[in-house]
Amino acid sequence: MLDRNEYGPWAVVAGGSEGVGASFARLLADAGINLVLIARRPGPLNETAELARAQGVEVRTLALDLLDPAAPAAVRAATDGLEIGLLVFNAGANSYGHEFVTGDLDRVQDVLDLNITAQLALTHHFGALMKERGRGGILLVGSLAGYLGQARISVYSAAKAFSRVFAEGLWLELRPYGVHVLELVLGVTRTPATERAGLRMDLPGLNVAEPDDIAREGLEHLGDGPVRVAGGNAGAAEKRSGFPRADLVLGADEASRRLLPKPS
Repeated sequence: MLDRNEYGPWAVVAGGSEGVGASFARLLADAGINLVLIARRPGPLNETAELARAQGVEVRTLALDLLDPAAPAAVRAATDGLEIGLLVFNAGANSYGHEFVTGDLDRVQDVLDLNITAQLALTHHFGALMKERGRGGILLVGSLAGYLGQARISVYSAAKAFSRVFAEGLWLELRPYGVHVLELVLGVTRTPATERAGLRMDLPGLNVAEPDDIAREGLEHLGDGPVRVAGGNAGAAEKRSGFPRADLVLGADEASRRLLPKPS
């Protein structure tokens, strides 16, 4: 059971409406931790909030787009006066898949702003309060995509690599003050987002994780930072970190293409 005295009485979950984010919300509610849930889509956000309230905790919701420059100020205003013991940043996503040199730079910037700029803004704010308080946790949801470059999602992969290295440095800075930092690296996970993308989850030998299992693993290992590769994917992360890079990148590209929906 997660320690409410260490990571409570309130947690902020950015990207807390469905999939792994909703699983984090349910598990935190089960531990008696009150929630501030942030997501773009009000419908799924409110559904997750009601499920958490049914577990006996207080829940506040913020239906906002973290790409909005005013979003960090809105989050701060909504949480002023609350003792936030845990930040879960699960809002990162690949919002634009395209070859880089022919792509739209504004859309590319959105990928960076969501996965890096918004993450830094919330981590900076809540991390400073946790350091002053001398306790708390910051869990950043990462991806195996951040271990090597990939065609059409090169910027997203680079952003996820940034997040992992950032988490390692932040872990070093905050560990003397009793604040835990963990980058939770996900592989292929069965979520509404992957279902909407039509990814082929039935490929033989594909390691597919379930959201509840991933969220539980992350919360259980909050104190084991700076990086936890979830869902039994540690071997894949080690392999992707090796050499020669050309062979690894080409092999991963071929494997990732098999995940894509079959042409209609």
